[in-house]
Amino acid sequence: MAGNDLGSLLDSLLGGGGQGGGSGNAGNILGALLGALGGSTSAGGGGGGGANALEGLIGMLAKSGLLDQAQSWVGTGENKPVSGAQIAQALPDGTLQKVAQDAGVSTEQAADDIARSLPEKRSTS
Repeated sequence: MAGNDLGSLLDSLLGGGGQGGGSGNAGNILGALLGALGGSTSAGGGGGGGANALEGLIGMLAKSGLLDQAQSWVGTGENKPVSGAQIAQALPDGTLQKVAQDAGVSTEQAADDIARSLPEKRSTS
């Protein structure tokens, strides 16, 4: 389970682990991203917003040619980096704007923060 970095991060953001650690802005920006994706991927279902948001994010990244990177974040081994420009291209404009607004930063800063935060390894001890 220790190799499931993105999964651990998302679990803590969605209410699993409450130990904030040193990446406060990472939690803020990724929480805003999940919130924006949860709202924009309303397929009519209820309840599983976090899972739908994660599926939506992975789908958007895959369509933008970033599937290798995304898969590296949820598997074991080295996490592959992604750029802010790649994130900005993968996310719909409205989503990135909402994330930026919720986090209190520019859209460019939001994209850069997401790009820096997604592949980040988090200690689970």
